[in-house]
Amino acid sequence: MARQSISLTEQNDLWLRNHVESVGDYANKSELVNDLIRRARRAEAINNKLANAEKSGFSAQSADQMLAEFKASIK
Repeated sequence: MARQSISLTEQNDLWLRNHVESVGDYANKSELVNDLIRRARRAEAINNKLANAEKSGFSAQSADQMLAEFKASIK
């Protein structure tokens, strides 16, 4: 795994530490940052699909179906 050094604002560092301690789903800040990046990448892919669908003028899915698919993918 690639090792990276980043600088965080005080507020972001505090939020990360508090989230790791209070949620308990992450062993450390690095795991949380990786999960946040995965979620951002997933959201970006969904936004790209939606933008491409809008440009094409055709989608077989209704807005409700797209929303349901999006919600299912983030669980």
